[in-house]
Amino acid sequence: MIQRREFGSLVAGAAAGEAASAQQTASRPRKNTLMHVGGDYHSVAGAGITSRQNLEYNLRHGVKHLTVQLGKSPRGGGWDADELKRMKDDCDKYGVILEAIRMDSDYIKLTKGPERDREIDMIIGNIRKAAQVGAKIITYHWTVIPIRRNARTAARGGATYAAFHLEDNWRDLPVGESGRVPKEDYWERITYFLEKTIPVARQHDVRMACHPYDPPGLPFGYQGADNWDSPAIFAAIKRYESIVDSPYNGFQLCLGTTGEGLKNPGTEILPIVQYLGGRGKIHQIHMRNIRGGLHHFEEVFPDEGEMDFFKIMRILRDVQFPGALCPDHMPRHPDDAGSLQAFAFGYGYIKALIQAVNSEV
Repeated sequence: MIQRREFGSLVAGAAAGEAASAQQTASRPRKNTLMHVGGDYHSVAGAGITSRQNLEYNLRHGVKHLTVQLGKSPRGGGWDADELKRMKDDCDKYGVILEAIRMDSDYIKLTKGPERDREIDMIIGNIRKAAQVGAKIITYHWTVIPIRRNARTAARGGATYAAFHLEDNWRDLPVGESGRVPKEDYWERITYFLEKTIPVARQHDVRMACHPYDPPGLPFGYQGADNWDSPAIFAAIKRYESIVDSPYNGFQLCLGTTGEGLKNPGTEILPIVQYLGGRGKIHQIHMRNIRGGLHHFEEVFPDEGEMDFFKIMRILRDVQFPGALCPDHMPRHPDDAGSLQAFAFGYGYIKALIQAVNSEV
């Protein structure tokens, strides 16, 4: 006969076992059927990004999600709603999803005043226009000085890599057209933007995705700028997303750009992906690889750089990342006009990674 005390212990043990089993089941990796390969404006076949040639090119390589780029309407008032509607109709004809729109970075160059407020109002209008065509993401890139590359190096098969090496005389470089932008001003502009736009983005269910400055980690004062993602990119990312802590304030996480700001990209990139992915703050991935790291790097093919994309894909699988992974900044070759061959390789590489990590679970 089981005594009362023994019975209680058995019940408690069974309950603990069930709880442990439930926890183990909840934490067990499962397939991610939401993440997908995406195409964008970095490589376009034919007459335009939503032309028949480009849409068929994307579909041939298994790409059904597109990020388009729009300039300001010549009539003023932000994006041209008619052009955006035409792009959406073009995509619909081919079963392609117009998933995201890239906006320009003019806002970050503006100081306090009515011109900056007009720019904010225009961006808010663009958020509404994106929602009207069903685009769920707006990507953007805060640049007060141009993206920096200063060399090309030899790559496999006669291709060349774009490269950057911090200049010994970087203090002597000319100040950019935005003038001196100290870190306090940079962060004030970012804060003002986020506080004005993220509530509107939430209202219209459009996620705002910030691409890091390229390259991060530049010394303060480089061409007059104290870039927001310097001197330490992970700390800067945490600061950025905490200003308005919302699922609508997130990142177009460029793995290559982020790696450019790390001393050891192969290991240091993983906690960044885990942190942002676990918080639902990655809205799109740029899958670019590099060789090197902070202040000295070259942009290589995705299978030959410092970062192990298979490890990164496992994290994205386990956090159930729901967005697009886009090949980005591929090496160039004179026989590959528009980098169509290189990006086709990138699309296939990403699709294979998705299949591989999902086959494990």
